[in-house]
Amino acid sequence: MNTSKPDQPGLRDRKKAATRQAISDVATRLFVEHGFDNVSVDDIAREADVARKTVFNYFARKEDLIFDREEETRALVRAAVVGRGKQLPVHAFQALMRGLLEGRHPLLRISKRTDQFWRTVAESTALTTRARELQVTLADDLAVMLSDAVGKPHVDPDARLAAAMLMDTMVIAYGEALRAFRGKQKPEAAFGGVMERGFTGVNAAFAGTPYA
Repeated sequence: MNTSKPDQPGLRDRKKAATRQAISDVATRLFVEHGFDNVSVDDIAREADVARKTVFNYFARKEDLIFDREEETRALVRAAVVGRGKQLPVHAFQALMRGLLEGRHPLLRISKRTDQFWRTVAESTALTTRARELQVTLADDLAVMLSDAVGKPHVDPDARLAAAMLMDTMVIAYGEALRAFRGKQKPEAAFGGVMERGFTGVNAAFAGTPYA
């Protein structure tokens, strides 16, 4: 008779997530220490004590080893827009970003580690190209979320424009926060200042629409 207990719900998923995170952490450390182009997938697998095949089971391409939080970002935004209550969808996105910044969430927190991360990205053509691709993809995904929230087609130009403006605001604000950090100034203030100016522009542009 088998007396072993079945896995708890979600245990397998948690183990997979932990393995994925461990591989990504090792890869990011090696990339920062040695440069993206000087580290192979075999190096990462060896350091993480996994098979090369295991790395590719979790990451389709080498660049994705360092950009490992895109789905987390999508999930946070999706939850905010879907669960917005009486808020308009653009305002729900803005409220989420303000909360992440005020709570010093890792996605928006600027530190020595994130500075090193983005310096590593800037030194690699492959990584800078991938970063731009992901920005476009995230903007497209946000446009779909916004249009779904108000029952508009996914090609609705207002949704696409609002998403692009919101994403550009966040990218520019993040870059300004990095510059402030490198200049020994307060990155949160720089981030918030640019972000709020961008949000003001978005709200003005889409006032009277179902989005804002």
